[in-house]
Amino acid sequence: MMKISRQTQQTGKKWFKGVGRFILPVLVLMQALFLTGPAHAGGYGFAAPGGYGVKVYRVNYALYPFVQLYIRTFDQNMQPLVNLNEMNIGLMIKGKSYDPMKRQYGIQSIRNRSEATRSVLVIDASKSMAGTASETALRAAARFIDSKRPQDEVAILAIRDTKEGYDLVSQFERDAGALARRLADIRIDGMKSRIYDSIGAAIQMCGMSAQGSSVDPSADNVIASCSVVVFSDGRDEGSALSREELNGRITSMRIPIPVYSLAYGKSSVDYFRNLESISKNSFGIYYSLGETYDRMQRIVEEIQNILQSDYVVTFRSYIPVDGEQHSFKVGIEYPTGSGKYYYDNGQFEAIEPPPIQAIDNYLNLLNQKIPLLPDNDPFYNRPSAQ
Repeated sequence: MMKISRQTQQTGKKWFKGVGRFILPVLVLMQALFLTGPAHAGGYGFAAPGGYGVKVYRVNYALYPFVQLYIRTFDQNMQPLVNLNEMNIGLMIKGKSYDPMKRQYGIQSIRNRSEATRSVLVIDASKSMAGTASETALRAAARFIDSKRPQDEVAILAIRDTKEGYDLVSQFERDAGALARRLADIRIDGMKSRIYDSIGAAIQMCGMSAQGSSVDPSADNVIASCSVVVFSDGRDEGSALSREELNGRITSMRIPIPVYSLAYGKSSVDYFRNLESISKNSFGIYYSLGETYDRMQRIVEEIQNILQSDYVVTFRSYIPVDGEQHSFKVGIEYPTGSGKYYYDNGQFEAIEPPPIQAIDNYLNLLNQKIPLLPDNDPFYNRPSAQ
């Protein structure tokens, strides 16, 4: 792949920052009209020792011919790659590589955009977790809430003795103060822990929250991703779902919903492995704490950092509107100049946005920022092939 000059790179960052601010309201409108799509249905990747990887979470073609790819990157420790720019990106449409020198795509960090993340906290409220373990877990959950951005939303489930196996402590909520008050009301008095049923319910909340759209179409942000954070020892008692059934559901999901598990308490490590299996199968991370409760604060901050470190790649498509699905690949070269790319793939639909004046206004803005190439050729033309 050809490289982008530093001047071009800085210019691209500047205008993409502006576009990200201006087009968001219309994206909320368009996503309410379902002009978005999930990532492809393949399995969830993991980086080999010494390597890294990339996962496409969502594809937004609301302002076609402009397409947005929401991606998560990770190294061998499942930590995000930092400070990525256009020089790190390889983009292929229907097998042909975009030429970065033609400036037909750019990348931004979610951290610097207005899209929200969603998280469901699943807290084991059984008596076996009472005492220091539960007190520390609740403080860590509060820290997770404190670490979110104002637009990010958190829901809370407490695993307790109810018909469903859990209490819905809070629906998705942005107000950190309200979440903290509801968290403080959780009673640690359950007799059984239906872990799998509760995690399944949390995943269903994420799946039903319309990832990529907004609960309120008039809101000023959209939902970029949804994840589950579990505080438990992994000892399941009486769930209607088995671990295998839960993992089967996770594997079949079209959009990844990572499960981050904090396994703690005095239980056997054999129970911890239940959480390890679920997290690793869901593209999440498993943390084995045992009785080292003081690590929880740092871990929840790490999870928040992962959620806020996704990227958005915006590119202009040159495929005519035909209502069909078209394939793409997006790759990361890390570090820059290493010559080593890792790719993930997906599809977008070449569909014309509806005739709404606000949409036309933003399309005009994007047309100015990513002008149509005179020859309609965004691809890299290898000299040796001419």
